[in-house]
Amino acid sequence: QVQLVESGGGLVQAGGSLRLSCAASGRTDSSYAMGWFRQAPGKEREFVLGISWSGGITHYAASVKGRFTISRDNAKNTVYLQMNSLKPEDTAVYYCAAELRRFGVGIREDEYDYWGQGTQVTVSS
Repeated sequence: QVQLVESGGGLVQAGGSLRLSCAASGRTDSSYAMGWFRQAPGKEREFVLGISWSGGITHYAASVKGRFTISRDNAKNTVYLQMNSLKPEDTAVYYCAAELRRFGVGIREDEYDYWGQGTQVTVSS
């Protein structure tokens, strides 16, 4: 089992920045790709970014490319989501997820094995 805890959410004005963190604990000796998903009110959860175990492969949703960056520190069992130039449409609950996978990274919810509880990000206009 792997437990994931997100932090860093909050309220920010449009154009501002936030950095989310996701700390993993438990069975962290395996190789995991990590992803960030988000769910806005009244909408389905959607993929935002993902990063492979080595950090060498990343996938970005078109809506965040150029604004959001994902990174990871395997020594700290932590993955980060740096969000810049935030827009009101980025408002959502952001979820961290882990996929038991040594190479590559998934972009679908059903590829991920463990999920955090989510953290709220609200962008005011």
